[in-house]
Amino acid sequence: MTGTRKDEITAILKEQIKGLKYDLEMQEVGVVVEVGDGIARVYGLEGAMASEIVEFPNEIYGLVLNLEEESVGVALFGESERVQEGDEVRRTRRVLETPAGDAMLGRVVDPLGRPLDGKGPIEETGMRKAEIIAPGVIDRQPVDTPLQTGLKAIDAMTPIGRGQRELIIGDRRTGKTAIALDTIINQKDEDVVCVYVAIGQKASTVARIVDTLTKYGAMDYTIVVVADANSPTPMQYLAPYAGCAMAEHFTYGGKDAFVIYDDLSKHAVAYREMSLLLRRPPGREAYPGDIFYTHSRLLERAVRLSEENGGGSLTAFPLIETKAGDITAYIPTNVISITDGQIYLETDLFNQGFRPAMNVGYSVSRVGGAAQIKAMSQIAGELRLELSQYRELEAFAEFSSDLDEESKAQLARGDRLMEILKQKQYAPMSVEEQVVSLYVAVENHLADIEVSEVGRFEDGWLRFVQEEHGEILETIRREKKLTDKLRAHLDKAVEEFKERFTS
Repeated sequence: MTGTRKDEITAILKEQIKGLKYDLEMQEVGVVVEVGDGIARVYGLEGAMASEIVEFPNEIYGLVLNLEEESVGVALFGESERVQEGDEVRRTRRVLETPAGDAMLGRVVDPLGRPLDGKGPIEETGMRKAEIIAPGVIDRQPVDTPLQTGLKAIDAMTPIGRGQRELIIGDRRTGKTAIALDTIINQKDEDVVCVYVAIGQKASTVARIVDTLTKYGAMDYTIVVVADANSPTPMQYLAPYAGCAMAEHFTYGGKDAFVIYDDLSKHAVAYREMSLLLRRPPGREAYPGDIFYTHSRLLERAVRLSEENGGGSLTAFPLIETKAGDITAYIPTNVISITDGQIYLETDLFNQGFRPAMNVGYSVSRVGGAAQIKAMSQIAGELRLELSQYRELEAFAEFSSDLDEESKAQLARGDRLMEILKQKQYAPMSVEEQVVSLYVAVENHLADIEVSEVGRFEDGWLRFVQEEHGEILETIRREKKLTDKLRAHLDKAVEEFKERFTS
């Protein structure tokens, strides 16, 4: 009897053991051995990967940056005061990712995709790696489609192509961000998705930018990524990579995207701060040795994809702030060598009222006329040469009292060319309006107009063409070049308008 009971019990237990389901999950757990200034040193995470996200108590996350023999160096995305020595740290096995998708449009987010605009949570979005290897030569195609900024000076003399990296460089308060914002506003009907990345900016400045974009209806197709001056240093370091990943969602979906990094000087400072706290060896100006690679691997992701890869594009405007106009400093020269040209803004020009304050001599686009419609390149070829000569002659005229008639005429012509290139902020122009506007200056129709009257003349001339000669704008839009017939039509229209203007 007893033996039977034992057998029965054994059989029942075996059956139950067979049906038992269990999940064994191994977690690699480390311990914080040192923490301070936004950096934690963690012992015990031997399998951690570079750029992996790790989790601390209180829902604070960190980014693995240093892989050392005994420990790993982690940059914290939260307040380091809430992390204590002895805290447990868990691996997530996820390399740094950021949310990306159509639901992000019109939102203001931090680099981890968390909303900052008080409009509630963002709907379900996909995740993209914050850092990817840039497409190779075979996956790209040449840049030949213009990305119009709406600014005459830039679209005529340093044209931007879709897929280009064009640096905007200048001292503080010379209008760098203004150019970026005008370009975003000009994409209104161009089907270009814009991403504005604010790195280390004042919160009040960012609020003003968002307000401006909303006012001009540009937030509908724009994502604003913010790591302001108050954000932890790792967030400022991550911001441009996150913004680039958000833009790439559209690029690899076959669309055109445009991203602005405002600005990479502050990004370099954030990276220097993290590197020094991680005890990496400092190099020139205390920047780490890989600062060049940090920016090149970001900017190389600007691309015009081949048709086999969808034909999308990502255009990048990195901004760099110089000190006292010194473009030979370490970070400016680094970024100049990575980009496809630069727009150099000069304090003196800005203070004299020439805005955008672009120095024609130092500004260049290495894509050049390939990203211009023929009508604009027909006008712009002469314009650039004449302005360069004008700047040289102007410098010479300061030291010379008696100039010959030819030089005086050239100076007078240069004054009018400079005047016509002035443009108000938040008033981008279509490319056909720019061609019509610049035509009168290049063809010397302004010779008998006072310099102080050029601005008023231009406004009236554009209004006159729109209202009474709309076919001129339509022909430029359609044919994209200036034929002899169109030039004759323009000359006749200018004469007709001048009679009204002077009478």
